[in-house]
Amino acid sequence: MKKYIINKWWVLSIVALTILSCKKDFLDRQPLDALSTANPLASTNELRLYVNQFYSILPGQPTGVGGTGIAFNDAGTDNLIFSSVNTRLTGQSALSNAASISEYTTIRSLNYFIANYKNAKGDDNLINQYLGEVRFFRAMCYFNMVKKYGDVTWVNKVLPDDPAAMQVPRDPRPLVIDSVLADLDIAAQLLPVASSSASMRLHKDVALAFKSRVALYEGTWQKYHKAKGDVFYTSSITDAKIQNYLEQARDAALSVINGGRWRIYNTAKPLQDYSDLFITYDLSSNPEAMLWRKYNTNDNIGQSISKYTSTDGADMGIVLSLVDDYLTQDGKPFSGEARNTAQKIYGTEFTSSIRDPRLSQTVCIPGQPLRPVNVVVPAYPPIDQTGFSRSTTGFPLHKYLEYASAAAVSDDYKSMAPAIEFRYAEILLNYAEAMAELGGDQSLIANALKPLRDRVGMPMVDFTREYNTDTNYPFRNLTPVIQAVRRERRVELACEGFRVDDILRWAAADILLAGKRPLGALFVGSDMAAQDVPGGFYNGSLYYDTAPAGKSVNLYLTGTQGDAMRYIDPYKNVLPSGYLFNVNRDYLLPIQQRMLQLTGNKWVQNPGW
Repeated sequence: MKKYIINKWWVLSIVALTILSCKKDFLDRQPLDALSTANPLASTNELRLYVNQFYSILPGQPTGVGGTGIAFNDAGTDNLIFSSVNTRLTGQSALSNAASISEYTTIRSLNYFIANYKNAKGDDNLINQYLGEVRFFRAMCYFNMVKKYGDVTWVNKVLPDDPAAMQVPRDPRPLVIDSVLADLDIAAQLLPVASSSASMRLHKDVALAFKSRVALYEGTWQKYHKAKGDVFYTSSITDAKIQNYLEQARDAALSVINGGRWRIYNTAKPLQDYSDLFITYDLSSNPEAMLWRKYNTNDNIGQSISKYTSTDGADMGIVLSLVDDYLTQDGKPFSGEARNTAQKIYGTEFTSSIRDPRLSQTVCIPGQPLRPVNVVVPAYPPIDQTGFSRSTTGFPLHKYLEYASAAAVSDDYKSMAPAIEFRYAEILLNYAEAMAELGGDQSLIANALKPLRDRVGMPMVDFTREYNTDTNYPFRNLTPVIQAVRRERRVELACEGFRVDDILRWAAADILLAGKRPLGALFVGSDMAAQDVPGGFYNGSLYYDTAPAGKSVNLYLTGTQGDAMRYIDPYKNVLPSGYLFNVNRDYLLPIQQRMLQLTGNKWVQNPGW
């Protein structure tokens, strides 16, 4: 019965937020659930029902090709692409398309709760729990705004219905982040301790996990943007303040680690455990899943990942840059002659006998299960198909694919792969990165990452052995420790929606996005090209360089005709100059002109817009 109720409030909360998004005013909106009584929120049951709506702030899984959601939120980065380009990350956003700042609607409703929760009679533990949840969600709303817009106005009370109340300037982002961290400290004190995620409600360790995420984001944002001397760091920020953020990230993560309530899911199946985590329908007893969203098609609550990825295409593809970043089985960078040799036969470079097994559990490799009744991934990717049956890069996504479910692979909204909001792996990665940024003990960093390596049978981190000094490697100038930690984060959290934030907070768009085009698999120079003949896998259907009469080019490759090695280059035609990310503008989103007017122009537009 508990799971049924929780599932129902996910649906109700989505409806509630839809209603909120239809309102057009700004900071002065009425709270959604202001109860029609002289003594609102008078019981713990009313508190619970009111708070349930805010769980929809947490991200879910995508419901269609090209949509947003955890599995697809890396799209447009150097991890994953769709056939259509990501307008923000490619520098093609326009001020005229700026979105409204909807978070203040939710914040008003959260502040309404804080102003009225003391009306409730009942169990003090429950009252404290719901107050902790509200503090958590207020912190999340503000953090989401800071990531998008930078400085925003901190509002911690229900504003009067007076336009003048909105005419206040933006607060510096450190003030807002400090307020977010304070909310999370209070949430961690109020929320119950839990050693499982069975309730699917917030608990103390989730608040600490989120605190580590926020503090790490802000510490690295300020550090690396300050190092670039751009317009996006806070001019008054001190090195001591940056260090304090990193220390808070480290300490919050360490509190979870030392609590001993969570661990990496590992059943001694290195070729299966990692992928199984993302397609296990019930994670209530999983020791790694700290907070997750359950899908249950019996209650008409589902998503659609598997329908599209089960085509071996989904009109998207993992990018060569990510594939190359997985280490070899013996813990070395994948480069040089070993890389060239493996790429000659499609699929060889993915195999767990050669590479980190997380790669073969993230990318489709020939022979893997694809659909029920012994349908397996074909020998070559569907780069010749159209629509959602097509792979854009030749590296199809296998992570999240419910290959054993006939319903999930056949229809929309029949997938039940969970949405993991917080998992223990991130805690270990946050701790390791904060320690690396602080110049901490390298053995503690390596030990923190060891459980991630152990799960997939990879050797323990060796910062010297793993150091990639290749002239084409974007992070070759980082210290060996920071480089290794960033790579471990990338491969462990691949296609879980972290990559955009990581690129932006590292101020790394200049080397990872601007002027770059995402590439796919090696075509000319591999056995794939030999399949583009009558009777071959592609049966002569691929046209590149020059198409025959009546046909058009449908496959773009790097280089020119006659080159020995040519990679799939999906955006060669649409982005001939690469991603147009403007490093002087696109780290933050624009603010609607109407929003500026509502504040009496006390808010100013973001740089470059």
